[in-house]
Amino acid sequence: MTFLSLPRLKAMLSKEFVQMRRDRITFAMMLGVPVIQLLLFGFAINNDPKGLKAAILATGQDRYTRAIVTALEVSNYYRFVALPGTAAEAESLIAGGRVSFVVTVPSDFGTRVERGDSPTLLVEADASDPAAASGAVAALGTIARRALLREQGREAIAEEQEKTELNVLVHRRYNPEGMSQYNIVPGLLGVILQMTMVMMTAMALTREVERGTMENLLAMPATPTEIMLGKVLPFMGVGAVQVAVVLGAAKLLFHVPFVGSLPLLLSGVLVFVLSLVLLGYTISTLARTQMQAMQLTFFFFLPSLMLSGFMFPFDGMPAWARAIGEIFPLTHFLRVIRAVMLKGATLPDIGMEFAILALFIPLYAGLALLRFRRTLD
Repeated sequence: MTFLSLPRLKAMLSKEFVQMRRDRITFAMMLGVPVIQLLLFGFAINNDPKGLKAAILATGQDRYTRAIVTALEVSNYYRFVALPGTAAEAESLIAGGRVSFVVTVPSDFGTRVERGDSPTLLVEADASDPAAASGAVAALGTIARRALLREQGREAIAEEQEKTELNVLVHRRYNPEGMSQYNIVPGLLGVILQMTMVMMTAMALTREVERGTMENLLAMPATPTEIMLGKVLPFMGVGAVQVAVVLGAAKLLFHVPFVGSLPLLLSGVLVFVLSLVLLGYTISTLARTQMQAMQLTFFFFLPSLMLSGFMFPFDGMPAWARAIGEIFPLTHFLRVIRAVMLKGATLPDIGMEFAILALFIPLYAGLALLRFRRTLD
């Protein structure tokens, strides 16, 4: 028997390629994951976010105010999407995460400029994500001062004198020290829950199929809904333990502030975990083996991690990436937990995100039951 036989090697290679072609999920992972990574890191990820949503609170409509607002928009850092009429409305916008900045222009701004006084501009920045706010805040003062000088026809003024023309007060809300763990640790709760809940649930049902015990479940007088609930509810208990561990560590080890309502936060966690276990159940109806279930889980996990706003600022991504990010439960859960923990947001502030998160439950449940009947009945 020769050490290396080309015919035998050819036969082995042919057999492996046939198996690879038959395992379509694995083959798709091999081709799809590198393409997704290339697209996400090449086009969607941006550490200097621009086009950040902002609100302008201005009782006066003088030409100097309009010039500053126009200059901020032209800089591409700011995108004014709201015109609140009161400070309470502006507070609700920033607390709910609908805007990242609130620019307040005093009613006497134009008058002070005409008199030659030093006018003041107040900017409230959502600093719960320090990376998202840093670049825009750093550029704000220079942009506003130059716009004011341009409107006055005094662009050639000396730099030192320019700095005295406009006072820009920046209030970094919710995280004035710029502590990154204030943003990362609450988000880790969503990431950990997604990774474990989806994978464990997906592999649990797939393991039943592999071991041949699914036939015993089908022989029982139980409906697909009862089987699904019997599979997913135990994992919700595991999720409850993970929530307690992460929240305890956030408070005791990382000293992350908790200024919101604990019942509201736990309600959001419950909705999120239920949607995750139903997603895992849906994946289990697509996979034939535990390996395929794991691969499908990571295929979902990778883009949701990149496009949810956990690793990179959400508003810094292009419009098409933000549109894709909106279809992941993690995106909306991160907004809910950060708003409640760091901002003290109430249900009216995050009602839209809460409602969207809840919509994933009937969606995934319907898909799971549909696939269950089509694949196992």
